[in-house]
Order: sequence, then structure tokens, then C-alpha cells
Amino acid sequence: MANIIDMPKLSDTMTVGTLVKWLKKEGDPVVTGDMLAEVETDKAAMELESFFDGVLLKIIAPAGSQVPIGSPLCIVGIPGESVGTQSSMHPAEAAASGRVPAKSAAADAAGPSAAGQPASNAQSAEVPSGPSGRIRISPLARKLAETKGVDISRVAGSGPNGRIVRADVEATAAASAEAIAAKPTPAVPAGVVPAKLASASVAGLPISNPPSTEGLTPVSTIRALIARRLLESKTQIPHFYLEIEVDAEPMLTLRAQLNASLEKDGVKLSVNDFVIKAAAESLRRVAAVNRSWVEPKGGQPAIRQHSSSHVSFAVAIEDGLITPVIRDAQSKSVMTISKETKSLAKLAKEKKLQPAQYTGGTFCVTNLGMFGIERFSAIINPPDAAILAVGATVKKPVVKDDKIVIGQRMALTLSCDHRVVDGATGALFLNAVKELLEKPVMFML
Repeated sequence: MANIIDMPKLSDTMTVGTLVKWLKKEGDPVVTGDMLAEVETDKAAMELESFFDGVLLKIIAPAGSQVPIGSPLCIVGIPGESVGTQSSMHPAEAAASGRVPAKSAAADAAGPSAAGQPASNAQSAEVPSGPSGRIRISPLARKLAETKGVDISRVAGSGPNGRIVRADVEATAAASAEAIAAKPTPAVPAGVVPAKLASASVAGLPISNPPSTEGLTPVSTIRALIARRLLESKTQIPHFYLEIEVDAEPMLTLRAQLNASLEKDGVKLSVNDFVIKAAAESLRRVAAVNRSWVEPKGGQPAIRQHSSSHVSFAVAIEDGLITPVIRDAQSKSVMTISKETKSLAKLAKEKKLQPAQYTGGTFCVTNLGMFGIERFSAIINPPDAAILAVGATVKKPVVKDDKIVIGQRMALTLSCDHRVVDGATGALFLNAVKELLEKPVMFML
């Protein structure tokens, strides 16, 4: 019997997934555990695993499509088994294949809307053609046309019965871009900055190489989630900020000594490893920061106390950032933390993190020091009550033993949720981090 594989729920906040690409093609043999496709969730890209043996009889969701959780992706079964039923296909695909009328497929795609309930955007994008002159276009093509600003009334459809498909929209968009590029650029008198570039010039940005064309770029599922969560954080969480400057020289000296000793083992400790360890230990000392604000639906707000320091750290990826978690960091050595951060960062950049590896953090560390940023304020990553922003270590004149000497200073900025953390509590936490970084030998105890 043929087995339909549906879009799984791969994260706690996931509602739809993007089928990035298929790793198998129709007719390929598969066994349980084989990776069939890459799926992008709202937090990471993951591989879709087969739970059946047989062959990949039918690919239902094409690469690049967004599929609600629980909707069919493909069919695995016995070679030669028939899967040509309407129920085994997405409505839009059924219409494109010619197996069912486009009008019927569109009605199926609309789903609940037929009963007076609104359908999702992905489902309701199909617009049938008919005597009224409405345009027949696939959901993916319609979304692409909106993104690229293509007038669908000017697009010639190459699909069944003149249906507009993705390739038609892309071809029209490309032709428009070429036409724009071919237009001569009017000469600008010397010393005159075009109005369009004036703001860039004022901002100190280069104006010699402006973009040749303009347009909209669709955001990924991950980018959309980042935008939504950070907007909620900044508008719903009362942030306040505390800053302290740390003498980084003792930490840098110890780090250099340890790295020299561990070089033969291929171990290289980073500044961030020390900061994560110091933050984890400080959360143990000042437990009032290791908390979360909780608002149960219909219930009384509460503050949850966490018993362990699960410290997440920000990793930049192509679509934004993600925060893998070092669990029970307070009980781990700097070397263990270093190994875990490198492993998790690699998985994050490859988009192979599992949900358990990027959820459940209680505090976050974000470091832009490697980019030369001396100090900055970060937005809290809910449900955490605070986030620590780490700046670059800078050589500067400092007073030490009543003498002016060259010191190495690092700025730390703590963003706090004032519903959970008060100013004095945040100050105690920052001072604990400062003490540990300036006396890093305490890490070894």
C-alpha cells in the first residue's frame, strides 16, 4: 500500500514549512532513514526522513513551495503501484496535470472557505479563468508576481489551457529588467548628486555603485520569524540597559597560555567561550536574572525560576541568526563549552540544528567584537529575561595603581526585561561577570 509522507511539525512555532529541494527523485529506491528532502522551518533547515521502504512513487510538493504542516509531500510505495488519485495530489498540481478541472482544483484548494471560512493565502492564490475573463495562475506564480511587481495581465501563460506558471513570471520579470538596464542613463552635471542618492551620501555610504535595479526580495521563513519575534520583544518587553567595562587583560593572558598548551590537541579557546562560562556562573550566583516572565492564557502572570544556566549564543547565518544552546553551562569547563559552541555553530551554519539544540535557553550572549563593534545594545530573545552584548577588546589608556598605562578593555551591555529584573539585580549580575572575567583562574576551581 502506498504511504503518504506529510509535512511534519519540526518546531514548536512552526505552521508551514518550505520544501527547499528534493534529495531523491521519482522512481528512486528508498529505505527507512533515507533523507528525502530539505525542509526549511521557521527556525532552521532540516532533512525530511523516510519512515518507509520502497520507491519514491510521487513527489507532490514541488521544490520551493510552502506546505502547511500535515499536508502531503510525497508518496512512497511498491514499484509500479498506482498513485494517480486526486486525493494524493495537491489541488494546484492536479489542475496543472490536467487530471481534474482547474475550477474544481481551485475549489479544493480553497478548503474551508467554501463553507464560509477564510482559506490560507497559499491555498487561495489559485484564480480560475472563465467567461468572466479572470486570469488562471498557479499559487506560486501569483506570489512570485506580487514579489517581483509583475503585472499578471501582461504575462502569457505556457501551462495547460494558458495557465501562468512560475517560469512565465520569471521570464517576464527578466525581460523587464533587461529593458530597464538597456535604457540610457541621463547625464548628471559634475558636482550634482541625484536626489535618489542624496540620503546615501549624507549617511556616509558610497554612492559610486548604486544597485542597477530595484525590486522586492521575498524573505525566508526564518527571516520572517526573526522579524516577528524581535518586533514583539521590542514593543512588548520593557527593556532597560546596563553597561560595564571589563579589564580583559587577565582573561586574554590565560587564554593565550591555554591555547599554546592545547595547540597540539587542536583546541583553540575563544573570548566568547570565557564570556559564556562567566555568564553561566553569574546566573548561578545571581539567580534572579535566570528567570522568565510567564503569562498563561486566562491566568495570572508569573515569574518562572530556572534551576540551570542554559546559555544560548547568537550565530549569524545566511538568513539572519539563530541561537544554539549550551545546556547546564554552569557545570561545564571552558574547554567543554568551546567544543560545544564550535560544533553547534557549524551545524547552525549548515542549517542542521535539531530543535532540542536551539530551544530551551534561559539566557543569551551575543558578540560583535570580532567585527570591531566596541559596544552595542541587543534585543532580548524571549522568553529570556536578559541578553548580554559583548563588544571588541580595545587597547586604551587606563589608570592602574595611580599610573596611566595601556590597558585592554571590553564593554559589556546587559539588556534586561524590567518585568523580571530590576536595576540593582542587573548590576549585581554584571559585576559578577566582570569579577569572573578579571579573575579567570576561578574558572579552573
